[in-house]
Amino acid sequence: MPTVLGGTLRIETARRLAVPLAWSLGAALVAAAGPAAARPHLAPGHAAAKRVVLTNADDGRTVTPAVGDDVEVRLTGTRSPGATYTWSAPRSGGADTLRRTAGGVTPDGGAVAVFHVVGRGVATLTSERSCRPDPGRVCPLVVVPWKVTAEVR
Repeated sequence: MPTVLGGTLRIETARRLAVPLAWSLGAALVAAAGPAAARPHLAPGHAAAKRVVLTNADDGRTVTPAVGDDVEVRLTGTRSPGATYTWSAPRSGGADTLRRTAGGVTPDGGAVAVFHVVGRGVATLTSERSCRPDPGRVCPLVVVPWKVTAEVR
């Protein structure tokens, strides 16, 4: 039986400690190696994948991400007396070009999504903003579209 500081360590305890200890040692080795070890090695002529971030202000814009990049959409809802203007979850009109990997709506009316660029082509990212009235209130029946075109070459 293994001993630790003069006492005995049961096998079950040793097993429970082994994984967290191994993980901690691995994390310490990566941290000690510095930021260069965390970057993947790229062959000459290949650029690192990037993340394109889109917000409310990007409505109507055209972006040109590359295959392998991520496109993140962050739409912010707004609050006015008696109502919240909420966004629908962003979606892509071209799953062969942009595939959604995460997304949804937030309690404050915002919406977020991440799309991974999987192929060449043109895809349209869309969402709609609509009014959600507080109890006993009324909203205008207006839907405001948000649209960004992604051209991947």
